[in-house]
Amino acid sequence: MIPRYSRQDMVDIWSPESKFRIWFEIEAHACDALAELGVIPEDAAKTIWEKGGSATFDIDRIDEIERETKHDVIAFLTHLAEIVGPDARFVHQGMTSSDVLDTCFNIQLVKATDLLLKDMDELLAAIKRRAFEHKDTVTIGRSHGIHAEPVTFGLKMAQAYAEFDRCKARLLNAREEIATGAISGAVGTFANIDPRVEEHVAKALGLKAEPVSTQVIPRDRHAMYFATLGVIASSIERLATEIRHLQRTEVLEAEEFFSKGQKGSSAMPHKRNPVLTENLTGLARLVRMSTVPAMENVALWHERDISHSSVERMIGPDTTVTLDFALARLTGVIDKLVVYPERMMGNMDRLGGLVHSQRILLALTQAGSSREDAYRLVQRNAMKVWDSYQVSGDAKVDFLTELLNDEDVRNYLSEAEIRDRFDLGYHTKNVDVIFERVFGEG
Repeated sequence: MIPRYSRQDMVDIWSPESKFRIWFEIEAHACDALAELGVIPEDAAKTIWEKGGSATFDIDRIDEIERETKHDVIAFLTHLAEIVGPDARFVHQGMTSSDVLDTCFNIQLVKATDLLLKDMDELLAAIKRRAFEHKDTVTIGRSHGIHAEPVTFGLKMAQAYAEFDRCKARLLNAREEIATGAISGAVGTFANIDPRVEEHVAKALGLKAEPVSTQVIPRDRHAMYFATLGVIASSIERLATEIRHLQRTEVLEAEEFFSKGQKGSSAMPHKRNPVLTENLTGLARLVRMSTVPAMENVALWHERDISHSSVERMIGPDTTVTLDFALARLTGVIDKLVVYPERMMGNMDRLGGLVHSQRILLALTQAGSSREDAYRLVQRNAMKVWDSYQVSGDAKVDFLTELLNDEDVRNYLSEAEIRDRFDLGYHTKNVDVIFERVFGEG
């Protein structure tokens, strides 16, 4: 988590000030519940809220105490006692450190998720706008990196929209699953604290009570959470990689916005590089890096150990901060992406009409040819075009002309029937149907 790839709202969630404020609220809400149950005096609970609620916790003082105690929660409670006074003896009644740490961690993840969901909405809005803008912008579809058949650039954007819409649904599920709290005491038995305290604290903090906490909240929840962030990162990389390929000099059908005064290379003044999408590829790797450690955290010893603790202190902030930045960066890339429709058509035309080969194949079979013979006839003419393309970089042989001059093809198809199969509209006629499925509108 470095400033270069961090946005302040997400960073603030993981700050020491935020963490200690959440710790205090967990303890104070527990005191309220204990007071309602008659376990501690009501005046004590009120004093704890009044003095602790208005306090600014001294991070340096807490660190100083921890250097002696070697225990972060005890260090915080000791400092809180310095602020609250004698009534601080009622804080943490029947609780254990994991009650505070795990509940706080989940609260932070929920807060982080709310920011990520906002990021996702902004990205979806940008993709949708560009999808409709280029709904009918014809470009070549590629498989294996090789020209296949025509699509539209809007269709590429619609695919990305559908993918990120699924990502949003997964993130909402992850938020629901991670939004639990535990106030169950040592080894999770509620031996020294009433389960009603847990219910009260969870409700006050917008969580659900963990059904069985075993002192720690089970880490399968967190494994699924970070796995979800990893999938989102992979979707970011998929779209970033598409843009990187489209910006290659030999393709140049779209490129990142290049601002006035921007420089692409310290050595070569002509360069305009896809630096933002390359950066997104790297950031996606960092987000996915958290998924395996999160899964390995599931297998703790017996009712608890802390082998997960050091992992989560890093992957919690680092992964959410990085993904927040990546989503915002991708939104900016899509919003300002420069699209070149003429270049798209020019690239498609360089292969002399080969993109229509399937339609000729189908027409031959429908006219009575076996599929094997039809394939042979189409490929025979297609290879002539390929051969001329490989030599010059532009097809010097025209696929339509070759077909019209092939007597074996003409035995099945008239000139009009062949020409009809070269209509681009056949390839894009159902874009409205796909848009209806994705956006609910065509």
